[in-house]
Amino acid sequence: SRLDSDEERCNQILRNMEASLTARDRVGIQDFVLLDAYTSESAFLDNLRKRFHENLIYTYIGTLLVSVNPYKELDIYSKKQMDTYMGVNFFELPPHIYALADNVFRTMLTEFNNHFILISGESGAGKTEASKKILQFYAVSCPSTKLLNNVRDRLLLSNPVLEAFGNAKTLKNDNSSRFGKYMDIQFDHQGGAVGGHILSYLLEKSRVVHQNHGERNFHIFYQLVEGGEDELLRWLGLQRNCQLYSYLVQGDCAKVSSVNDKSDWRTVQKALSVVDFSENDIEHLFGIIASVLHLGNVKFGADPRGYAILNNNPEMHWLSKLLGIPPQVLQQGLTHRKIEAKAEELFTPFTVDHAVYARDALAKAIYGRTFNWLVNKINESLANKENSDWSFYLFIYLFIYSSFEQFCINYCNEKLQQLFIQLTLKSEQEEYEMEGIEWEPVPYFNNKIICDLVEEKHRGIISVLDEECLRPGEATDLTFLEKMEEKMGGHPHFVTHKLADQKTRKTLERGDFRLLHYAGEVTYCVMINGEGEIEFGGYYILFFPIKVMRQSKNSIIKHCFPSTEPDSKKRPETVVTQFKSSLVGLTEILMSKEPWYVRCIKPNEGKQPGRFDDVLVRHQVKYLGLMEHLRVRRAGFAYRRRYEIFLQRYKPLCPDTWPNWKGTAAEGVQRLIKHLGYKPNEYKMGRTKIFIRHPRTLFATEDAFEVCKHELATRIQAKYKGYRVKGEFLKQREAATKIETCWRGLMARKERERRAWAVKVIKKFIKGFMTRNQPACVDNSEYLAFVRQNYLSRLKDNLPKTLLDKNNWLTPPPIMQEKSKLIYLYNLQLKLLTSSMFKGKKENYPFSVCRPFLDTRISKTAEYFPVTLIASLPSDPVFLCVSLPQYSVPVVKYDRNGFRPRLRQLIFTQAAAYLVEEAKIKQRIDYSSLKGKQSHVMESSHHTLTKLSLVTSNLGIVICSVRFDIQPGREGFVDFKSGQESMVYRAKNGHLMVVSMEFKKYVHFSWQFQ
Repeated sequence: SRLDSDEERCNQILRNMEASLTARDRVGIQDFVLLDAYTSESAFLDNLRKRFHENLIYTYIGTLLVSVNPYKELDIYSKKQMDTYMGVNFFELPPHIYALADNVFRTMLTEFNNHFILISGESGAGKTEASKKILQFYAVSCPSTKLLNNVRDRLLLSNPVLEAFGNAKTLKNDNSSRFGKYMDIQFDHQGGAVGGHILSYLLEKSRVVHQNHGERNFHIFYQLVEGGEDELLRWLGLQRNCQLYSYLVQGDCAKVSSVNDKSDWRTVQKALSVVDFSENDIEHLFGIIASVLHLGNVKFGADPRGYAILNNNPEMHWLSKLLGIPPQVLQQGLTHRKIEAKAEELFTPFTVDHAVYARDALAKAIYGRTFNWLVNKINESLANKENSDWSFYLFIYLFIYSSFEQFCINYCNEKLQQLFIQLTLKSEQEEYEMEGIEWEPVPYFNNKIICDLVEEKHRGIISVLDEECLRPGEATDLTFLEKMEEKMGGHPHFVTHKLADQKTRKTLERGDFRLLHYAGEVTYCVMINGEGEIEFGGYYILFFPIKVMRQSKNSIIKHCFPSTEPDSKKRPETVVTQFKSSLVGLTEILMSKEPWYVRCIKPNEGKQPGRFDDVLVRHQVKYLGLMEHLRVRRAGFAYRRRYEIFLQRYKPLCPDTWPNWKGTAAEGVQRLIKHLGYKPNEYKMGRTKIFIRHPRTLFATEDAFEVCKHELATRIQAKYKGYRVKGEFLKQREAATKIETCWRGLMARKERERRAWAVKVIKKFIKGFMTRNQPACVDNSEYLAFVRQNYLSRLKDNLPKTLLDKNNWLTPPPIMQEKSKLIYLYNLQLKLLTSSMFKGKKENYPFSVCRPFLDTRISKTAEYFPVTLIASLPSDPVFLCVSLPQYSVPVVKYDRNGFRPRLRQLIFTQAAAYLVEEAKIKQRIDYSSLKGKQSHVMESSHHTLTKLSLVTSNLGIVICSVRFDIQPGREGFVDFKSGQESMVYRAKNGHLMVVSMEFKKYVHFSWQFQ
């Protein structure tokens, strides 16, 4: 919605508005109006220098934009930058030419009135580039349709055409505009560009025939010679070498590193087709350009009387062909002057000097009028074809020439400065009246006295020049100077060599006069031609018969020299008078529109990036009237902003307005400045804006805001961190609650299942108990199994100390009575077997009969078997029916060959015996596979023999010596003896000797199943 958009805009203003105030010591102030020492040129230059060195080339003076040419590419003109500046407040973002263009555009659509942008500055200051950036911005920002896009393309491509024909390389600028341009862009009520119109002023035609050293002619000549197709050049009679043409080599600078003539030629060709030039127009246009080059190469000889003649000059052939004029007519026009006296026509021959002057005058006239035709042709292409509401933007480029052109431009500057100050004062006064602020008259330098010196009727320089050009007789520099000295001798802004004091006279030549402009003193030179005639603003083609050009078959030449033009009997106006009339018309146009200004400044003469020439910049600041404009803007209040914007930015400084003000913006600002302690003479409250008189008041407020921002940032960070932590806590709590819920549900389900299982078991137990005396069935099977297990578990823990004590044998339940007897008999049988084995052969036999085999029972050791070992045993096919080992005992196994001892674990299962080392089975002894004798020498306790006797039928016990087979045909022996210390070793006779304090039973066992 619109309210949301406005709120978002205010937030954006809060983020970006006047952000540079916080870094003003480093990058300067972005608006000169906020400069405290606004009357100091040094402070002005210092601020401009700071921003220039930080690549901040744009600075405001209120709504006036100051632009310093950086002489390098800056990444500030991208599509993204255009989008950033579209639709924003003028002071919302850092100064930029896009900000000015956008503000002009939006103001025009809002107020439905006409506007103009005045771009001024020296040659090389960046005026042409500024105009391109504005046009590019409008091309992107304006509404887009097929018709509007067509107009947009023509507007954009009219620039390269006008640059080719109207720009040239000078000492100060490689692409200097050598004419003044007024351009209207016409918009409809929706902001779409629907048309345009261009007016040109004072083309520097003298450049066609003469260039200073280091300068070039207009670009189009070099583009045609360097970039033209071979076929086109042959048709025009040209060669691809600029050095062959007199009009192109006078500046000795045909090649320029920064200019690509071939590429620019292709651009011009494309532009001419888009701007709607026909093939015939383009052909005749380039024919005229080539004819000017040929005309410059025309050489005159002298006959015996000193008159000019043309002898077999090849250039005349091409001139005749390209201009469509018979050679004889053309030759007579270049070498003779026609004088009409009543009904008679007389032809007077030219001297060589007169002929050269006439040739150059013709070249300038042809090129100048062709340029005017070109501008008119572009205007036809840009004309609005539909009726619509029109508004205008204006671009003016001003430049500095020498001599007469400089005089005209400085005169134009005087008029525009006068207009500039008047419009600035007018807009300031209107704003004050609109806001209800009392207007205080502003003193300023009124340059009307200088304008009158130039243009006053009958007494001004232009009137004197006209009189000298029109009076009978020869007009010379002396007569012109004498006339000016006579009429303006006492004027404070005019001085000549004759009128000057002795000190000033040393700086003036006899043909010079000096004017004191508002920007400083300028000296002008009055030039005379070869005949002693005045050239300061004279009529260029006074001597050339226009009727000759009317005979041309070239359609453009015929249009440029129409038959309706006044004949030579009536002398036309001088150029300076024409310029004065144009300037008056321009001033009337500007007075009817709302003004916007761009002042372009070049930082140095060498076009070097990063170099800031204080002297040069100071001069430009002065003649552009920037200090004067600043004084006008600062005469009242330095700073003004709408209440909403001011309150939005500074409301944190007052507890009453922070964070939200409920009343009107004006009331909030009033409460805010009361809290800040503004004095009554420091501010004024308008209807919609607050006016602050001194920059220091704003800076103090801004500094307080900087301190407050850190405090606010700390508080906001604390709140935000608390918010984040609280959010994280709430998430964790919610997650914990979910986990707890799921866990409690899981536990509840398990508890329910456990209880259900318990109920089921209890039911079965009760049912089994009730049917315990009945035969085994489904109802009592589990109960009886429980009774058996319980009895065996209790029996294991309560075995009698001696098997002969039958009274202490645990009483079995009825179901286990028979099995209890079997267990008792099994243990008794095992005891008897052991007794039969060791009775009479074991010294401590009487003491061991009553000892149970508790230390070697499998129930005590099975739980310590490695899981990997238990898992490996079932791989035995026989062992698959056995769940666990039946008996296990540690032994020492002796190799039969060498009697090397190895620690092993001997495990008996129902099917086989295993020798195990840690968790690895080293050997398997299968009971059923033993045939004959199998010899294994191991050291173990007597319990092993008892278990072994259950699985073998042939077990012999010896106490002296054991013989066994090592391999077929080779035997080994084990000898036993008693001694003071138990040991086992290999004796010298190769036998294994066992020494024991109490004989351990070392057995050689061999068994055989029968």
